Amino acid sequence: MKHLAFAAALAAGALAAPIASAADLTVGLAAATTSMDPQFYVVGPNSAMARSIFDGLVNQDARQRVQPALALSWTAIDDTTWEFKLRPNVTFHDGSPFTAEDVVASIRRVPLAGRNSPSSFAAYVKPITEVTAIDKLTLRVRTDGPTPLLLNNLSRIAILPARLEKTPTDELNAGRNVIGTGPFRFVAWSPDDRVSVQRFDGYWAGNAAWDKVTFRIFKNDSARVAAMLAGDVDMIENIPTADTTRLSTTPSLRVVKIAGNRVMYLHMDQGRDTSPFAKGADGRNPLRKAEVRRALSLAINRAALVDRIMDGQGVPAGQLVPEGYFGFDPAIKPDPYDPAKAKQLLAGAGYPDGFALTFHASNDRYPNDARIAQAIGQFFSRVGVRTEVATMPGSVYFTRASAQEFSLIMGGAAVETGEASGVLGPLLETFSDKAGQGNRGRYSNPAFDAALTEARRTLDDARREALLQQATRIAMTDLGVIPLFYLANTWALRKDLSYEGRSDGYTLPYYVKRD
Repeated sequence: MKHLAFAAALAAGALAAPIASAADLTVGLAAATTSMDPQFYVVGPNSAMARSIFDGLVNQDARQRVQPALALSWTAIDDTTWEFKLRPNVTFHDGSPFTAEDVVASIRRVPLAGRNSPSSFAAYVKPITEVTAIDKLTLRVRTDGPTPLLLNNLSRIAILPARLEKTPTDELNAGRNVIGTGPFRFVAWSPDDRVSVQRFDGYWAGNAAWDKVTFRIFKNDSARVAAMLAGDVDMIENIPTADTTRLSTTPSLRVVKIAGNRVMYLHMDQGRDTSPFAKGADGRNPLRKAEVRRALSLAINRAALVDRIMDGQGVPAGQLVPEGYFGFDPAIKPDPYDPAKAKQLLAGAGYPDGFALTFHASNDRYPNDARIAQAIGQFFSRVGVRTEVATMPGSVYFTRASAQEFSLIMGGAAVETGEASGVLGPLLETFSDKAGQGNRGRYSNPAFDAALTEARRTLDDARREALLQQATRIAMTDLGVIPLFYLANTWALRKDLSYEGRSDGYTLPYYVKRD
């Protein structure tokens, strides 16, 4: 039996909000909320907005570590049974008391809310076989097997009043019954324009500093920066790299920058002996050889990518999760820039004169993605790999990449669960109809799969982290993917305001403080 309990005092300290006199705050967002139903669509802008209005049983802190929220503590009674003690004296925005029945109904609602969703929350509750309210403040959850990531999964599930269990998404999108227990209550939503919320007095973690918050949408980077400089907004997210210096040196503003949870990486075709855009002199696919993949990694100057193209908004990566995340292995470092060693490896692999390669990438999905691709293409060419670079809109690119039309591609992956299996599995697990759905290079190593599978069913934290590190070492030795760098998350705000910044990139006004 394993016990995982957190004291209420610790919880209060971890989640304490800024206390200040009331005022209004206007925030400039880079992407629009597409639904006010917090259980409909797993996508960053929606999840970030939901955190201002709703809570989960547990929430993720600024570094995506699980913290008590509507659950004060929890205990693993056995390998498949968890018991949660809920926070007393919590009310929803409509005044109704929060109880275990609300959690039961909310978890049941997830598969219903996810019908016709582009990306449903259902995967997060799939292991749950039964949810039972023992009493008003005690909840029991049973799973179909050991589920060490249950807490991480539950941090993604917003809790609504039980009476809304069968309420359709359309009703919430119409502005009705957008009711949570979060620090702000919903006021209005104008799609692609703005969302308005109002402080919820009596919030269990302490009242927010702001009477009213208006989220304005500026999909155009220049318009978002102009609004910040003009004083039309109090803070913005996602600073364009070209404007970082300008905003940093504006006396009335400050800039916050932290390493994010999204890693940029290269995926190489490792499943086919002949590949459409990677051919050696013999016509075969060079990317299947580990020495070639290592040579490509050594050919890349990661520091130059971050400093010159990203204007410092990134951190070179040698694995798929940043430092501080569960499963990060401190022994794994980014490959150094070593073109001479890269040439030696290519020669040793049978390609002393290099080979022909076309590198495909998106040109509108990630910051500076087309420029990054062109730079990488130049790095490869310098070590003898004759590289052409082809970029295209993400709407076309990702569909074709998933259909394996390319040989070498660039992508980005975010660690949304807060721990390594959340990205190791999708990108590197052997592809099947049930696993490795993001494994566009078809990397496959039974030893990696075994370590990851064992980690997923291991409840002991220390043992599970060791297994995740073992899986990471296997994949990074093979270079199933080539990590490039972690994107930085950035915000600009008035000089008299401060914001810690978050690795998930969420902009949460509850944590915006006035100095």
